[in-house]
Amino acid sequence: KITDSPGRNGERDFRREKRSNETHASTTDPDARLFRKANGQESRLAYLGHALMENRNGLIVDAQVTRATGTAEREAALAMIERSRQKTAKPGRRVTLGADKLYDAASFTGELRARGITPHVAINGTVSKLGKVRKTLVDKRTTRHQGYTVSQRIRKRIEEGFGWAKTIGGL
Repeated sequence: KITDSPGRNGERDFRREKRSNETHASTTDPDARLFRKANGQESRLAYLGHALMENRNGLIVDAQVTRATGTAEREAALAMIERSRQKTAKPGRRVTLGADKLYDAASFTGELRARGITPHVAINGTVSKLGKVRKTLVDKRTTRHQGYTVSQRIRKRIEEGFGWAKTIGGL
């Protein structure tokens, strides 16, 4: 509903209207998409920034920006892993990937396993409205090892890189 007001941009009341990328677009950057970080938070026109960190030293080895979609983070992770493996692949060495529970999707963990990468992904054990626990492909073969526990602890260091970029790097 548009209200009368002077100027080019009239006031608009968006309450009870469904927002989508079809109804909202940036006038300065039409490629930006609506995205929200979690339930209960507002949607914003944005891009997503992704980083791949090497766990041993906590160094960011690859970064990428993508359009905001529901699968962009997993798609970017696979692309960055491939680029990294092409540069540093060592035959016979097992590769692991630590990630948060957003990455606990059958398609993503299946892709990792197909590429010979062990998914050290946090298990997303959310319960549905019907009381069923969400299924995961990360099994006891993976989670029983000490390396999985270490990956889950160290993977949080990636936030330090984003913190630096926001406070010092001017992101």
